[in-house]
Amino acid sequence: MNSHHSEINDVTDTALWVAAYRAEEAERKDALFKDSFASLLIGDHGHSIAARTQGSRYTAWSVVIRTYIIDNFFKNLIPKDIDTVLNLGAGLDTRPYRLDLPENLRWIEVDFQKIIEHKNEKLKNEKPKCKLERISLDLSVAEDRDNFLKKISYESKNVLVLTEGVIPYLSNTDAKSLAGSLHSYKNFRYWITEYYSPEILEFLRTPKRLKQMENAPFLFYPSNWFEFFKEAGWKNIETKYFGEESERLGRTQPTMGKLSNEKVKRYLGYSIYERDLI
Repeated sequence: MNSHHSEINDVTDTALWVAAYRAEEAERKDALFKDSFASLLIGDHGHSIAARTQGSRYTAWSVVIRTYIIDNFFKNLIPKDIDTVLNLGAGLDTRPYRLDLPENLRWIEVDFQKIIEHKNEKLKNEKPKCKLERISLDLSVAEDRDNFLKKISYESKNVLVLTEGVIPYLSNTDAKSLAGSLHSYKNFRYWITEYYSPEILEFLRTPKRLKQMENAPFLFYPSNWFEFFKEAGWKNIETKYFGEESERLGRTQPTMGKLSNEKVKRYLGYSIYERDLI
């Protein structure tokens, strides 16, 4: 990885970007979570991306709050007879190593080969808390993806799916295809994924932001975020909004230009969806 590049060169670089913010949070005395593994994964390039990306203070804050929210979702959902976690587009996530998880829980990470190889090398001396597997798979290849999902559903009873920072990089068509595929297999029970408000979606299409992300563009722009998933068979059972959680935790929320108002409390979030019997 070329540490002289400060821009995001492809979508896999976003994993370094996110992990760098987790590593920074872990060093705080009042850290909302401890991720001692993130620093093993990122290298100089990850720090460079995090330092130079437009809106990095806001992005750093959002990564920290989303990590905290998702960690707590797992703590609440795992006891509900979840036997398999399927992390699609896992990036440099380290939850199998740092969360208190049942030893017999099956945790499957899916991502591009470049990410899988990087994690295998950097974490080869670390021991996960559960039964961890890593699979190299391009989720955009529908036939390969569906064959894989069918296999996991057959082998599991209750699957919890996580797509953290994945859906925004899919087109509306591809996101609909993924949501439909997950719903078609009855043992996929819960799905954790993000929420972006119309205001954030508008911000992401500003010229400077589009230029910065031109090698890893956001493609998911639904007319109604929650309705999009509902139509695919997934009912929203809980959403935690970043601004509200940040206020409750005593963390100051950064503001950015026209996003600096009271509505910003619900501009971003993460949701739990449950498979609806439609």
